Amino acid sequence: MSTTQQTVAFIGLGNMGGPMAANLVKAGFVVTGFDPVPAAAESAVSNGIAVASSAAEAAKGADVVVTMLPSGHHLLEVYGSGVLDAVAPGALLIDSSTIAVQDSRTAAELATAAGARFIDAPVSGGVGGAAAGTLTFMVGGSDEDVATAAPVLEPMAGRVVHCGGVGAGQAAKICNNMILGITMVGVSEAFVLGERLGLTHQALFDVASTASGQCWALTTNCPVPGPVPTSPANREYAPGFASPLMAKDLTLAMKAADDTLTDARMGQLAANIFRDFARHKGRGLDFSAVIELVREEPLEPTTGIRP
Repeated sequence: MSTTQQTVAFIGLGNMGGPMAANLVKAGFVVTGFDPVPAAAESAVSNGIAVASSAAEAAKGADVVVTMLPSGHHLLEVYGSGVLDAVAPGALLIDSSTIAVQDSRTAAELATAAGARFIDAPVSGGVGGAAAGTLTFMVGGSDEDVATAAPVLEPMAGRVVHCGGVGAGQAAKICNNMILGITMVGVSEAFVLGERLGLTHQALFDVASTASGQCWALTTNCPVPGPVPTSPANREYAPGFASPLMAKDLTLAMKAADDTLTDARMGQLAANIFRDFARHKGRGLDFSAVIELVREEPLEPTTGIRP
């Protein structure tokens, strides 16, 4: 089926969904969207997206429905609002939200019962990747459904990785972001330690970025201004990936760790740190701003225990 024959409903047109939907329009898809936030809807119209008055209206007759929503609760609520009754027979539902694995599997069951197909396809790459069409999609679903989704995903993607059956995409996303959260805390602590030992940020970066400390949190999203000019630290931590979203993803990872009896002590520590940061000074800031929390909470020198 060519792109000009497919109609796509895109539900959730915020910081991520809006530019993703705009890239589908650029690729020749007919896209009807919905978002309850007026500013998001207005921005979508300016990018050539027809905006409906409800999710069900957007999904009416659609061959493909893409969702980018805040939580599993929102996804299941949208599916229960008439979307599953409105889509074309055999429609493919692509959920790019980051939600619990079990919520994805529940959504798949609802889709199947309604005669539709479902894949989970959460993303990595942030707002910049959404705008540039370079997101990494972590996909869970059958071989056939993932192949059907490929032409829709490609205009939004730099890479598409088929991770396994339904729910596997979400599993890969939360595991990936657990690594990211842990490493960002570690990188931030190292820079603060370096500062107090008299190292310049650039000196530490020049060593660690080409040595065993190399990681994405350092070389792409460096938490101090200067060494990586494109990092949020150079823009007063304007979010590419906001701290509350990191806190959310780590909470999902720790729920999965509990469910699977996995010892994830570093993940739990990172989750606690980001949860506290996101509730207070980190709200509205990039997750790399967690370095400010490290600076503000010195350890007691003799015991190593926070006062």
